[in-house]
Amino acid sequence: MEKTVKIPGPDHPITIAKSGSRVVVSVAGRTIADSTDALSFHESSYPEVLYIPRKDVDMTLLERTDHSTYCPYKGECSYYSIPVGGERSVNAVWSYESPYEAVDAIKGHVAFYATRVDGIEVSGR
Repeated sequence: MEKTVKIPGPDHPITIAKSGSRVVVSVAGRTIADSTDALSFHESSYPEVLYIPRKDVDMTLLERTDHSTYCPYKGECSYYSIPVGGERSVNAVWSYESPYEAVDAIKGHVAFYATRVDGIEVSGR
């Protein structure tokens, strides 16, 4: 079954820019991510998402899951859990590992659900 691919436009705008902030993500007293290179991702009327480069994430604390989703604007999405966070941190992290061309800037980045980690601190805005 072929999946629909949509291009961002006036009816569904997507903007991606360097956030200019320091972003620190923590779970169970551990720093999972610490970055000054996060991307600010604005999609249509959805809240801002901060995508953090994998180089700034302790990927050894993440565990890939079988969960996946699909977005016609971004592509296939993979998920990771953070075992030190327990049950609350299952599928806490997502990544578009091969995003569509229009959002290629988020390749090599991950994002975190704020409700599945202890904190996402953003400073320097």
